[in-house]
Amino acid sequence: MEIISSIIQIILALGILNVWFMRAGRPSKYRGRAAANLKDEFTSYGLSSAVFYVVGTLKSALAVMLLVGLFIPALVRPSAVILALIMIGAVGMHAKVKDPAIRYLPASLMLLMSLLLLL
Repeated sequence: MEIISSIIQIILALGILNVWFMRAGRPSKYRGRAAANLKDEFTSYGLSSAVFYVVGTLKSALAVMLLVGLFIPALVRPSAVILALIMIGAVGMHAKVKDPAIRYLPASLMLLMSLLLLL
């Protein structure tokens, strides 16, 4: 189970860092309301720029904590709990704007992986 947990940590962390640093300015079929970029997605949910920056900073820090957690396992559980809560909010935002199910997929998978780390 330790190997599976490590794989989940890596996939989850690199996925978050990819979205927030490599793909933030690009369109995606998974963006809420077909927003042109990540910041527009937050706007389409009715969220402020401040929320965008807080969530981005928090998710990035949690991703780094998951990677460091490969060496310091005590960091994994708190990171996974906070990330799961954020991803519940993300799924809720997709529901709020009545996005099609395909747009829920990344948030749902991240939520599932976060919950698996808590087992």
